Amino acid sequence: MENILVAGANGTTGKKIVNLLKSSQYFNPIAMVRKQEQIEQFKSQGVDTVLADLTEDLTHAIEGVDKVVFAAGSGGKNVVEVDQEGAKRLMAVSKMANVKKFVMLSSMGADTPEEVEGMEDYMKAKQNADQHLKASKLNYTIVRPGTLNNSEGKGKIELKEKLNQQGEISRADVAQTLVRALHDDAPYNITFEILEGDTLIGEAMNEMTMSVS
Repeated sequence: MENILVAGANGTTGKKIVNLLKSSQYFNPIAMVRKQEQIEQFKSQGVDTVLADLTEDLTHAIEGVDKVVFAAGSGGKNVVEVDQEGAKRLMAVSKMANVKKFVMLSSMGADTPEEVEGMEDYMKAKQNADQHLKASKLNYTIVRPGTLNNSEGKGKIELKEKLNQQGEISRADVAQTLVRALHDDAPYNITFEILEGDTLIGEAMNEMTMSVS
């Protein structure tokens, strides 16, 4: 089984990612958390944890890790230091550790931050992090969902490199897409957008793989 470091494991989407990985036959989640008290909730579920802060040295967090999912976020409080520079720090140690794949949870609008009213700073930070990942020489997948909601996952999405429309998607379906992106047969070195839709997640990913191969 591959060890998957989940940055942002204690977030709403992060917890869903950890649960999916935990029930997978291919992956073992390592929940990266920032506070000591957060460790216990994961340990009680039998999930490996590592205590690490995106604003500090992350060398210890990457030990024994095969692949990374970056699902962390500052919640708008410290976007440059966490969403941008924290992502870059994790990329740097991932590269040193020869991590096989880095899956980034980004956002629709990250390619045009100036057009997203009220969220320009956040989108700019996400854009910078995405661009840094593309230039890092790490194998990557960048997933850009529309507006996140807490609806029950449908397991179906609409997926394109550029959808050219606004919309919503459940955190559950985003988490499932991110986990699917970790598989070796999922597309590498690509950025795509997702919304709720009518195509099964695995099928949508397969179609993307075929279109870029």
